[in-house]
Amino acid sequence: MLVRIVKMQFNPEAIVGFRNLFEENKEKIRQFGGCQRLELYQDQKDKSIFFTYSYWESESHLNAYRNSDLFAEVWKATKARFSEKAEAWSLNKLVELD
Repeated sequence: MLVRIVKMQFNPEAIVGFRNLFEENKEKIRQFGGCQRLELYQDQKDKSIFFTYSYWESESHLNAYRNSDLFAEVWKATKARFSEKAEAWSLNKLVELD
């Protein structure tokens, strides 16, 4: 399993717009082939910082999403709201305890 973490920082006036955009598209992203889980986090101290965690069956599934019209549309609208360049990591999940 691959976990994709993306850190995003938004202009304060763009936060509500981003939250609305995420709300409108979260189910489409989650239902994309190979996506097993989708999470959104907001920093407790700096409300302009968000993280998405998406869990993918494989790198090829993530790449298929990243090459899709859905990603192109959502990323373009998201990126326009940034105050800083996004950071992203692709990680292999090694251990999970419940």
